[in-house]
Amino acid sequence: MKVAITGGSGYIGALLADELLAKGHEVRALDLLVHDQDDVAASLEVKGVELVKGDVRDADARERAFSGADAIVHLAAIVGDPACGRDPELSNSVNVEGSQSVVEDARRLGVQRLVFASTCSNYGRMADPTVPIDEGGELSPVSLYAEQKVGIEQALLNGAAPELTVTCLRFATVYGVAPRMRFDLTVNEFTRDLWADRKLEVFGEQFWRPYIHVADAARAVALVLESPTEKVASEVFNAGHSDENYRKLDLVELITGQLGRGDVEYVRKNEDPRDYKVSFEKIKRELGFEPQMRVPDGIAEIASALESEQFGDPFDSRYSNIG
Repeated sequence: MKVAITGGSGYIGALLADELLAKGHEVRALDLLVHDQDDVAASLEVKGVELVKGDVRDADARERAFSGADAIVHLAAIVGDPACGRDPELSNSVNVEGSQSVVEDARRLGVQRLVFASTCSNYGRMADPTVPIDEGGELSPVSLYAEQKVGIEQALLNGAAPELTVTCLRFATVYGVAPRMRFDLTVNEFTRDLWADRKLEVFGEQFWRPYIHVADAARAVALVLESPTEKVASEVFNAGHSDENYRKLDLVELITGQLGRGDVEYVRKNEDPRDYKVSFEKIKRELGFEPQMRVPDGIAEIASALESEQFGDPFDSRYSNIG
């Protein structure tokens, strides 16, 4: 297959490019490189990825990236609730209008498959977060980011692109080491701060979230692309593992247990009301997806990378989507 990845030099995208190359596919990456990851892009080019440096909202860049592609994986976005909340106009332009343009171009250029990166944040605040929710459960987005993802999902599943084999992947919260590192994600951030002997303030410590290692997120996308169309067409899959639902309190205990130290204060805030526990049985049952990593593995991996100074200054703003 020839696969075009929007956000192909990003946190998930760079590992997905590696995964697809290893499986013998041709890969083209569309990325604006807004997080100073030129080194990541250069490494991908050396491996054989065709890089199109450009904005997903730029028609010429999309044309170059998508022409001749069999499949598009749409990862490019203003990712996360804080980044979207900081600049709603930009996030609407990229996440909504940009996604609509990707779909329109995919149809026009005869692309066969489209994998849309969505989020388990779509489930928002559940009435009873102790009962895992599946893909058929009620969507209750409580952030602009999730509202945008829900809107694109619904358009795709309601026939916006009937010629395409469309699959929506609702990713659990991602963690782990990747070429374009992010430290604005819960497991990564908590591990970094406690490793660095910084005082960690934690709010909503009883709230549930699911988690998935970034390499497993890439594997889930590759698996969807290689699955028979009848199994993935117009389908939604939660991407993660049912055992990987944790409260923030659980994460802190895992991290401090591994590090043997940690100054933590639990504080009360009301700015992030998301609370959801998710079932990932469908992707396991239908596609045979089984993550290879678990949160304790990711914590150990991050701590080891920090010890070896893999990231230089791990507090550098380039490791965050919110500056």
